[in-house]
Amino acid sequence: MSAHSNDLHLQLGPFQGITDVYYRNTFQKYFGGIDTFFTPFFSGIHKENSKSLRTDEIDVAHNNPLTLTPQLLSNDGIEILRFADQCQAMGYREVNLNMGCPYPQVARKKRGSGMMPYTDLVAQIADEIRGKMPLAFSIKCRLGYYDSTEIDALIPIFNSLNLSELIVHARLGKQMYGGIPDFEKFAAIIPQINTRLVYNGDVFSPAQLQIYQQKFSPINHWMLGRGILSDPFLASDLKGTTLESDPEAKKEQVLKFITSLYLLRRKAKNNNPAILGRMKELWSYLYLSFDEAENVWRSIRKSTDFDSYEDAVARVFKHHHWLGTGYVRAPKDDFLAPTDVEHA
Repeated sequence: MSAHSNDLHLQLGPFQGITDVYYRNTFQKYFGGIDTFFTPFFSGIHKENSKSLRTDEIDVAHNNPLTLTPQLLSNDGIEILRFADQCQAMGYREVNLNMGCPYPQVARKKRGSGMMPYTDLVAQIADEIRGKMPLAFSIKCRLGYYDSTEIDALIPIFNSLNLSELIVHARLGKQMYGGIPDFEKFAAIIPQINTRLVYNGDVFSPAQLQIYQQKFSPINHWMLGRGILSDPFLASDLKGTTLESDPEAKKEQVLKFITSLYLLRRKAKNNNPAILGRMKELWSYLYLSFDEAENVWRSIRKSTDFDSYEDAVARVFKHHHWLGTGYVRAPKDDFLAPTDVEHA
């Protein structure tokens, strides 16, 4: 399989505070290549018609239930079923359980990847939901939280649930996003999974994807994360469908995207100052695809209000060049370069 294979299926991983409905819809207006989107996780679905689900984030008036999968952060089987029922009533076809979030404030509550060491807890949840899900059900997880052997005890439980797919970020929760993914362990679990397996972790360029395809030859579903936040052309680059090759034209397209997203968020949120923080979160990835990246980030980070932010963005696009594939040039301790993959 080549990186430009027609059957390549690409997913956009959910990022709290970044890949909200406004990001997803604006992304689709200016870029392509993503087949499946996920909402950032919901939580606290304590009753029917939960208030937290009455939002543009999941409202089908603003989302396509055929390409969007709602995600839940929970360690309660009853809550999972309640969430699934409400999503089905909205017209969604699938929900996803987050067992991958690595952040300590989540993990120490035995949620996200913090669930993975607790086999009995996962088994209890599985018993509560098995055969009762009203729609397709998938799980996103890691290889473990403390140790990659944790997934070994969970695979029989996952296999018992008739999952639509299992998305595995090939790291440990305690790694967060540092270090190198465990390619050997991911390859070892491939034949043990009885449903579609999706690879997640450090897909930053077509060259890297080709290497991964050689390592994991049965896999044709891939989840993108930091790589596509730093370079929104990544998905279409991986599929060989990017229409624009001139860097200046690409930069202009990125400017239209980032400006449209900014204005949409301001309008939707009545100019709430918190929008500035949301835009900076995206820029904390996007800056890597410009030349003199640290100067770009410094300029954006220093902005304190809408006017100074707009001035900073204007300076960036006037004085800096678009290079793309930002994480391929990120500091070595923050990413996995193609040469590192080849010798992993």
